[in-house]
Amino acid sequence: MPQLSWPESALFLVLLAASITGFWLRFRKVWQVIRQSKKDPDFRIQPVARRVADFIWEVMLQGKVISQRPLPGIAHALVFWGFCVFALITANHFAEGVRLGFLDHTGFFGPFYFGLAALFAIAVAVSIAGLAFRRYVVRPKWLGPLSPESGIIALLIFLLMITYLGTFVPGWESSRLLWWAHTLTILVFLPLVPHTKHLHLVLSPATVFLKRDTFSKIPPLAGDDDFGLDTGKDITELVSLQAFTCVECGRCSEHCPATNTGKILNPKEIALGVRGYLNEFGPASEEPLLGAHLSQEAVFQCTTCGSCEFQCPVGVQHLPMIIGLRRGAVNTGKWEDDYGTKLFLNLERNGNALGFSSSERDKFIQKQELPIFDGSQEYCLWLGCMGAYDPQGREIITSLVQVFRGLNVSFGVLRKEKCTGDPARRLGNDLAFGQLAESNLETLRQGQAKRIVSICPHCVRTIGTDWSEFGQAPPIEHHSEFLARHLDQLPERAGQGERIVYHDPCYLGRYRNVYDAPRDVVSKYGTLADPPRSRERSFCCGAGGGLAFLGEEKGKRISAERAEELVATGASVVAAACPFCNTMFRDALAGVSATPPKLLDIAQIAAASFAPKEASDL
Repeated sequence: MPQLSWPESALFLVLLAASITGFWLRFRKVWQVIRQSKKDPDFRIQPVARRVADFIWEVMLQGKVISQRPLPGIAHALVFWGFCVFALITANHFAEGVRLGFLDHTGFFGPFYFGLAALFAIAVAVSIAGLAFRRYVVRPKWLGPLSPESGIIALLIFLLMITYLGTFVPGWESSRLLWWAHTLTILVFLPLVPHTKHLHLVLSPATVFLKRDTFSKIPPLAGDDDFGLDTGKDITELVSLQAFTCVECGRCSEHCPATNTGKILNPKEIALGVRGYLNEFGPASEEPLLGAHLSQEAVFQCTTCGSCEFQCPVGVQHLPMIIGLRRGAVNTGKWEDDYGTKLFLNLERNGNALGFSSSERDKFIQKQELPIFDGSQEYCLWLGCMGAYDPQGREIITSLVQVFRGLNVSFGVLRKEKCTGDPARRLGNDLAFGQLAESNLETLRQGQAKRIVSICPHCVRTIGTDWSEFGQAPPIEHHSEFLARHLDQLPERAGQGERIVYHDPCYLGRYRNVYDAPRDVVSKYGTLADPPRSRERSFCCGAGGGLAFLGEEKGKRISAERAEELVATGASVVAAACPFCNTMFRDALAGVSATPPKLLDIAQIAAASFAPKEASDL
């Protein structure tokens, strides 16, 4: 290390103070905005163990960064780990500026640690050069427009590593020039961080640790005066923190079905729009959120598939923002949509999203001779809107009932049942959702239901999670979980079976983390195939978030985009596990192929094993 003169040490202290001041002046504004935002009424630090586990996996191990984009992910992880290693090196470097260096260049630990840092310096230099090449030469469209600030930050990081490695060149160990070059690079880097997207270096650890404790969690409204995200006063601390944390990496955009099919919605722009609003108006403003920075049309194009939230490496939860903005528009009467109005009226007057009289459900129950649940049966079969009124949904229910009877499982259906409120909940109509949830919970209490099974992942999510604001529903599972649990009892079927491509429903996969159960069912009766985007990366059918009831889409239909992938696998059967997916693909498959594959729910595939050979679908 060089022996600085006292004037040099004094200059260093002045420059260090200026650098820290520059960082703090900007960071203080961001921190004040976050702290001045509205409190999150449902925030609980518990369970701490889960938060710590997420922090270790997502921050310290960079698990999500690497798993979703392996090559750039590893490069980013090496940069992060390099920064962690260099924390002690930098502290010692600054101490050397006032002749108080504490890492000895002799002995064991000092040389070992300096050598370890050198290895990371090489890895970081190579990684940051590779990331810069990707951004400025390869230029994936999801990264957005070229950013000069990203290039400057990358150059500074590269210089930090090079100036450190220079000290290992014989004769340069005590070079004042290298010491000052390294020092000035750090002092320039520090105040730039809070002015750029690289603020995530400071905020993302807190964001990951403090994010909402459930995937795509819709927070409850805080009293009668809370209408959702309508103005700046409605923005909560978590929303502010996440908006400022966004690293603009574009992972959410890359996987968003709306963005991929030519819609206005880009989930990255939702987070950046909130950030832009806060920078311009602040958290105390009464300016509408939907305006210059955020588009109402974009907000209502979201399918709530959860790809954005699943992909985000820094803890940004887009769906609570989007649904909060929908709430603000719907609950204040600012959203005007004929299809939406019709949907809400159907839910209010008929108790189902399709607008049919409840007598139609009664006729279906009578025709199929479905037993009424009286509390003595093992399962309460939840029909849902699609299972009770949609022709194809009824076929799925009929097949599942055939399996129940074939397995001698006792079940019954509720005499009266209303929509779970899923489309109202996702479109922001909390009044309609609350009324439906309370009515259904009372029906289940009176019926003394102990276990529920449903063919609809949306019903499973809504009953199992969203209803908790109004009371505790009985445990509910998806029929894929039921079928997989009874797989050994399902009859075998002669023959190899057909090639079957399975489509992962968003609300069963990303929301419930159920991927293997439906595949086990498919594999029993055919040769399983996966489309290019499957499991956690599955591409949405386009029906979620209430969009199944909102009329035609702009741009390419999401269902058509997915149908093309499914057909391209060459499978003769498309297996679904959600009645909404079934509905969306019904027309989409025919639209993309002159000889489309058969479309079957996994219940229909399983039920075929109970049918005579000539009646089998497969």
